[in-house]
Amino acid sequence: MTSLVEELTGAVSAAFAAAGLPRELGGVIESDRPDLAPYQCNGALAAAKAAKANPRALAGAVADHLKAARPDLGVEIAGPGFLNLIPLPSMYAQRADALAADPRTGARLASDPLRVMIDFGGPNVAKPMHVGHLRSSVIGDSLQRLFRFLGHDVTSDIHLGDWGLQMGQLITELQDEQPGLPYFDAGFTGPYPDEAPVSIDDLARLYPQASAKGKADPERQERSRKATAELQAGRPGYRALLRHFILVSIAALKVDFDDLGVHFDLWKGESDVNDLIADMVADLRKRAITEESAGALVIRVAREDDKKELAPLILVSSQGSALYATTDLATILERRRELDPDLILYVVDLGQSDHFEQVFRAAIKAGLAEDGGLEHVKFGTVNGPDGKRLRTRDGGTFRLADLIEQARERARARLTEAGLGAELSPEAFEDVARKVANAAIKFSDLQNVRTTNYVFDLDRFVCFEGKTGPYLLYQAVRIGSLLRKAEGEGLKDGPVQISHDAEAALVRRLDGFEAAVQRAESGRAPHILCEHAFNLAQAFSAFYTQCPILPEKDEPIRAARLTLARTTLTQLRTVLGLIGLDVPERM
Repeated sequence: MTSLVEELTGAVSAAFAAAGLPRELGGVIESDRPDLAPYQCNGALAAAKAAKANPRALAGAVADHLKAARPDLGVEIAGPGFLNLIPLPSMYAQRADALAADPRTGARLASDPLRVMIDFGGPNVAKPMHVGHLRSSVIGDSLQRLFRFLGHDVTSDIHLGDWGLQMGQLITELQDEQPGLPYFDAGFTGPYPDEAPVSIDDLARLYPQASAKGKADPERQERSRKATAELQAGRPGYRALLRHFILVSIAALKVDFDDLGVHFDLWKGESDVNDLIADMVADLRKRAITEESAGALVIRVAREDDKKELAPLILVSSQGSALYATTDLATILERRRELDPDLILYVVDLGQSDHFEQVFRAAIKAGLAEDGGLEHVKFGTVNGPDGKRLRTRDGGTFRLADLIEQARERARARLTEAGLGAELSPEAFEDVARKVANAAIKFSDLQNVRTTNYVFDLDRFVCFEGKTGPYLLYQAVRIGSLLRKAEGEGLKDGPVQISHDAEAALVRRLDGFEAAVQRAESGRAPHILCEHAFNLAQAFSAFYTQCPILPEKDEPIRAARLTLARTTLTQLRTVLGLIGLDVPERM
């Protein structure tokens, strides 16, 4: 479906051509002076500069052709030669009717659908999720929703950290506490117990204990390194323990992710590609992709045009062990064999930029990926009021589960203060509180340009006023209530007619959905969807204030306004769904 901007661009481009000027100068944009006109074209200035002519004269020639071809469009010349474009009510009405008839309210499907893999750079096994995992979760989830909405074939993978020194630390610490477990008996032939010897709380306790001991005692750290090497070499008891660690961690992680409404297709980790590493390394050696350096095996990835030095990727350490970059390369190899994606997006913080640049260049050099097929979707940090990473009051790591519960407590309180949800059952009220809390958390994160840091202020984010997730939910619920009341009174929607500026302004906001979706996809930028949702809600609020709906006595006008309200609700629900917000039916 063609948007108003695209339709106007086509008409103005044709007028430029009719005036003997380059049609590519007929691009139309939303005006930076909406008080003068909603749309504008500045191409006459560029044409005049090239032809060394008067820009107002050229704009006048274009305007004459445009007025003759499009009687439904007002055209004015402003300043040195700007074309101000003012659609007449009939053009707005036609566009509004088309949007109302389209279940996608104007958003087109991708013309060239891709196979897309989204890697969430997931949390480490044995560690509870903390607030630092929030951004990858909500940004990645919004992107998978957006890409699916556009028709791409998307597979998401949490990609757990489960294959490093921390595993050896857990194994040795558990051995110190429970030395009699069969996993530590090298002569035990199995089968190993089905029930895990640890809970998630045990793992959360064991890991920091082991880490602290290793930092204080080199011999203790060496034990962990040896256990890690034996695990990676395939020692059965250690592999069985790793499986327990992973399953216990996944069960706990799913609780937090379910609470957030974030879901994955795959729950894989670094350990899943261990069996590919030896052959991959051998192949890279054989093809002279690697070289020896200080006892390690590396892939040189620096380029002559680099503005800063990029170290070689270490494929095998001088101790003979595989590293994080090694498993990342093996994961690319696995994904290529199993899914053959056109694009892999890694939703991981800015601090990993150099790492991913190394991995991507090494993968392309090794023929594991095409240039442009790997992309680091980087993001900044969640900070406290002091501008530093968000911490608990005592300076500890802020657990995500605690943040979610705090948001729900605030949501319950705010709902009660606002007199919302009083008529709901306790179960329904709790469901609304959950949705409000998630909206507060997600929108507060996603409304920011993802590469920037932001300050987390839960009290402000849970408000039903201002640019917040709860405000958007309330607006959607309000429109739904209006439409239910209209249906209860037997009132029907009807063809749109534009009789007020606020109606035209609402149509313009609805019409902007397609452009917002396209920019959000190309920029991997959920904040553009957030901006569109907020602007749409604001436009509807102004429309609702200035254009009575149910009290309107003129039946065709009332029916037209009901159509605009219903179209707004459809689009608002759609865009909120793309950023992971669940809209309750009632509040």
